Amino acid sequence: MIHESEDSLRRALEKANVSPDGALPDRAQPVPETLADDLIYTAVFSADTLSKELARKRIHQLARQTGAVPSSIQPLYDAMGRGEVSGFTVPAHNIRALTYDTCRALFRAAMQNEVGAFIFEIARSEIGYTDQRPAEYAACVLAAALRERFKGPVFIQGDHFQVSAKRWATAEQDKERSAIESLIDEAIAAEFYNIDIDTSTLVDLGLPSVDEQQRANFENAAHFTRYIRERQPEAIEISVGGEIGEVGKHNTSPEEFRAYMEGYQRTLGSERKGLSKVSIQTGTSHGGVPLPDGTLAEARIDFETLRKISQIAREEYGLCGAVQHGASTLPEEVFDAFPKSRTAEIHLATGFQNMVYDSASFPSDLREEIARWCSINAADERKGGETEEQFIYKTRKKALGPFKKRMWEFPAEVKGPLIAELEKKFSFLFEKLGVVGSRQTVNQYVSLDSSSERPFVRRERPQELSEIPEGEGE
Repeated sequence: MIHESEDSLRRALEKANVSPDGALPDRAQPVPETLADDLIYTAVFSADTLSKELARKRIHQLARQTGAVPSSIQPLYDAMGRGEVSGFTVPAHNIRALTYDTCRALFRAAMQNEVGAFIFEIARSEIGYTDQRPAEYAACVLAAALRERFKGPVFIQGDHFQVSAKRWATAEQDKERSAIESLIDEAIAAEFYNIDIDTSTLVDLGLPSVDEQQRANFENAAHFTRYIRERQPEAIEISVGGEIGEVGKHNTSPEEFRAYMEGYQRTLGSERKGLSKVSIQTGTSHGGVPLPDGTLAEARIDFETLRKISQIAREEYGLCGAVQHGASTLPEEVFDAFPKSRTAEIHLATGFQNMVYDSASFPSDLREEIARWCSINAADERKGGETEEQFIYKTRKKALGPFKKRMWEFPAEVKGPLIAELEKKFSFLFEKLGVVGSRQTVNQYVSLDSSSERPFVRRERPQELSEIPEGEGE
């Protein structure tokens, strides 16, 4: 049910024994499943702004009270940097479609496999084309945790909070900087306690020295780190990630990594906590490279680069290691190589989107309608010599926002098999990446004591929501 008035929503909460201020009389008593469903559908689709905001607030409060606590993964990554924890690669999942149901599947797979080291994330570009602002995305994640009765730290991450190089090179540089700052504000208010800053787009390989090439990158990464540190909640150290090699460009070298880190630390100073990890380029591209028939070209990952830079990151800078982007479309047999190379984190997105669109249960008439929509609304992205299959593969992500409600309303016979396929995939990835059984390790380092009673506070919304540019995120 979608509540279209505050009175209607408050009556439903009262019926479920939730007090007017959002408190549960008995935290051991599970929240009714129908309430979790109604809250998230109201939080996403209600036409009444006040009802939508109240639903999101109650989701945060109820999730926290029942043991699902938005948290920073920083303490775990610190332990990895000290060499106390190893043997797995943390998967970060960009959920673009059917977000509530997919997050529920991810929590189920995590609980079945005793996984604690896993992340939900969304990139700046994805926020735009999936029509999921941070407040909505966080509500979906936490409502899913509430529905599945998950208890433990919940890691929600802003992925690729990326600076547009095109805008940066114009008179709009200050506006672009403010847009990233506004997005950071929005994310922290939604309890994103993990944020990846991507200023790698500002690297200029035409400059003579590696330090000069990386200067705009590390100086602005330090600026946004300071901005985050000044705004993070008391008792929470937000995990901040940086990036060197822009995904899809040339592979990162140890020399570039050291130049970036030395410059970053010099600019930031020693009085503030710095990065927990750095994303590098090792041979992938976001979404994969579609061939003329719509299938994907095989990517070659430079695992030796991942191993070397992860080792340098830990031993010389105390970071947890290197991060791999653009990995979800890789062949299944390569995933166990990531923990072997001691890759700290891996980002997964387009593969899940492809599973939704290409599922045998996905309605063929809707798939055709989406293809027609892309042909009309993304016509300016069509390139000469590109086949129809390549064009649709490349642009169909843009339909996720406009068709969001249609997908959420899939009948059980459509949604059930599709979500089951995703849940099976999540379990497979957990096993390959070595995080099965990691729940105990996460609980050892990530304490809920300091924040479990902290009430959800809705901060003032920025006067103007940050503008979302075109681009990929994974």
